[in-house]
Amino acid sequence: MTKKTSFKNFTFVDLFSGIGGFHISLSKHGGSCLAFSEIDNDAINSYCNNISTANKDINLGDITKINQLPKHDLLAAGVPCQSWSIAGRNHGFDDDRGQLWNDTIFLLKQSMPKAFIFENVKGLVDPRNKDSFSYILDRIKLAGYYANFFVLNSRDYGVPQNRVRVYIVGFKNKKYYSKFKHPKSIEQSSTLSKILSLKVVNSEFSEKKTLNIKQNLKKSSSSLTKNNHYNKYFLFNDIRNGETTIHSWDIIPTSDKQKDICYLLLKNRRKKYYGNLDGNPLSLKHFKELNSEINKNDINSLIRLGILKAEDYKFSVIVGGLALSPDEEAIIQLANNNELVVDNLKISKFLKLNRISIVKTIESLILKKKIKCVEVRYDFKNTKISSGLFGVNRIFLPSSDIFSTLVASDTQDHVSLIDIDAVNPEQYKQDFLEKVYLQNNYRKLTKEESCLMQGFDSNFSLPIDRKRWMKLLGNSVSIPVIDSLCQEIINTGVFSK
Repeated sequence: MTKKTSFKNFTFVDLFSGIGGFHISLSKHGGSCLAFSEIDNDAINSYCNNISTANKDINLGDITKINQLPKHDLLAAGVPCQSWSIAGRNHGFDDDRGQLWNDTIFLLKQSMPKAFIFENVKGLVDPRNKDSFSYILDRIKLAGYYANFFVLNSRDYGVPQNRVRVYIVGFKNKKYYSKFKHPKSIEQSSTLSKILSLKVVNSEFSEKKTLNIKQNLKKSSSSLTKNNHYNKYFLFNDIRNGETTIHSWDIIPTSDKQKDICYLLLKNRRKKYYGNLDGNPLSLKHFKELNSEINKNDINSLIRLGILKAEDYKFSVIVGGLALSPDEEAIIQLANNNELVVDNLKISKFLKLNRISIVKTIESLILKKKIKCVEVRYDFKNTKISSGLFGVNRIFLPSSDIFSTLVASDTQDHVSLIDIDAVNPEQYKQDFLEKVYLQNNYRKLTKEESCLMQGFDSNFSLPIDRKRWMKLLGNSVSIPVIDSLCQEIINTGVFSK
């Protein structure tokens, strides 16, 4: 165990405070909060209702309107992540929300505390944001601080949540910066089952539906994971494959030929031969090249089942016609030899930055008879990984070491109410479908369990409505990670006499 360095109580200011994850952790280590900054009413109420030392009188409100902070020892900030998150638009400083970093660093330079901790999503350090992240670090350096960043996963600090975040830790004095050590991970002894309050639920599935799906089970052709163990969760997805992946054709009754078509698309849609995207639709001609026995009726049958969808893929541009809007002009400018290809539009940075809707603009160009579809292709109907299938993205078994990242928008991730053993890949998948999925033996995490997943007490008071409390918890920091960072800051002696 790390030896604690003696220290006097230190003071801190809590920016973008949320529901108080920083406050709770820093207070446990001797910190005293002088002020916090938050504008969300639910977050403010939760912060003050749960933390006895906090009240609305010390809320500084909108950070963009703060000109001066009270003198303090440590500045904490969970800067909003939308501009850098994979779930956001990835515009970085092209997005106004990214400018909140400028406000944060302005207040850091204005108040000059002894140390600081800033938290953000991992997307901030992704290669696509290299220039913007370098800009942030340069600004911190110009503010007079020695700083380093650490990419930490909450699962390594005592909670069973796969939550990767970047933490920037800085010191005004180089001596303390040199003494700061990477926070040591905690041996993982917590599993999902230890935070679950399992309750048996009744099946909402009819006997007919159960029979249909049982008859439709198909062996998986996937291999085991690299560590030669089975996954402890099942992924509901049509564009990935694995021994614990459930596809829509595992659930919807389909013929062997229909299954083969689905696997052909799954296997080939990411090949560059079919387009420039990570996943490309295939034309009937492409399917026939792969299997000459496939016909249009086969494809249409999968469309009727809701497994595939038809997409207008290539358009010829018609000269003349009605006047065009700026968005329509922008789309037409991307034509090559009077042809528009949809995947070229989807990779256009200009269209993304200017938030030009490809679908709506294509529709308006068709109505104006400016373009005409000359090639139709086919893709899976469900191509968004996080959306899953039929309201389910992943179902984690209770014996899993981790759960997925809690996010503000909630997810379609669930927990199984029973555990199953793996005998072989085929039986594992079949047992899951029959004993968990078909029997409706799964549910979402409760509010109490989600609190524990972030390191809060299970009785932490939050709004009743799921959408509201999930937003608050999803935006919060994981308390155990802040505990470890704070202890290492204290161990430098920066707050000692």
